[in-house]
Amino acid sequence: MTRQAKDLKRCLTARLKRAILYLMNTTTLKFGEPNAKLKALAKKLKVKLKTFSLPSGWTCPGAKDCLSKADRVTGKIQDGPDTEFRCFQASAEALYPSLRKAVWHNFDLIKNAMTNAWRYKNDKIEAIANLICESLPKKFDVMRVHVGGDYFSKDYLKAWVIVADRNPDKIFYSYSKSLHFFSDVVRPKNLVLTASRGGKFDELIDLHGWKEAVVVFSEQEAIDKGLEIDHDDEHAAFGAESFALLLHGTQPKGSAASTALSLLRKAGKGGYAKVSTN
Repeated sequence: MTRQAKDLKRCLTARLKRAILYLMNTTTLKFGEPNAKLKALAKKLKVKLKTFSLPSGWTCPGAKDCLSKADRVTGKIQDGPDTEFRCFQASAEALYPSLRKAVWHNFDLIKNAMTNAWRYKNDKIEAIANLICESLPKKFDVMRVHVGGDYFSKDYLKAWVIVADRNPDKIFYSYSKSLHFFSDVVRPKNLVLTASRGGKFDELIDLHGWKEAVVVFSEQEAIDKGLEIDHDDEHAAFGAESFALLLHGTQPKGSAASTALSLLRKAGKGGYAKVSTN
C-alpha cells in the first residue's frame, strides 16, 4: 500500500470514528453524574450512582406546589399558578444551558421513539424501553430516575417497568407526582417509588398508603409532622417510611419559601451543590 493510500485510509478511519461518535451522541439518551447530595449516598453505600432527567415542569403532569419551567431556548423561568416553592431542577435548567440541552435531547429522543413506533405499527412501550436500555451507562448500581421531570405518560412509566425488569440487579428509584399513572401499574421491587406530596393527585397517597416525601420549610416543621429528614436520598432509594425534604434551590423573591430558605442558609442548612450539567 502506497503512502498516499495509507494516509487516505487513516483519514477515512478518523472520519468514520467521528461519525460513529456523532451518531452515538445524537441517538442515545444522556445520563448525569450525582450532585453533592447523591454523592454522599454513593460514598456511604459504596455504590456507583447515575441520574436521568427530562425537562422539569414540561413533563410533570401532576405538579402543583412546585411547578416551574425553564424556557427551552432562553432559560427564562416561569412558575405555575399555584407554585409555593420553585422546583430546584427547573432553576438549574435556567442557569445551565448545557443541562437544558441535555434534558430536551432526552425528551426529544423519547418522543421520536414513540412517534416512530406508531408510524411503523410497533409497540410504543417496547420502543421506549429499548431506547433506554440501549442508552444505559455500562457501570452503575443505582439510578435516580428524574432528578428533573417526571413520568409524563402511562406508556412511559410502563417502559421504565420493563427497564427495571431487564436489569434486576440495579435499583431504579424516583420521586413522582404523576400518581394517577401508578394506581394500576405493577412495579418490580427494584423500581422504587416515593410519592411527592404537593401535587394534583395527593388523595391517591392516602388511598394507597404510599411512602411519601414532604417538603418542609424548617427542621421544626419536620419534627412537628413526625418525619425524619432525608439528606442524601437513602430514605427515597431504600427506605420504607415517609420522610421530609428540606426546602432548597432558588426561590421567588419575596415569597414565604424565599424567607424560609434564607433562614435555613443562615443556620447552615439547605442546598445541594453542585448540579450535574451532563
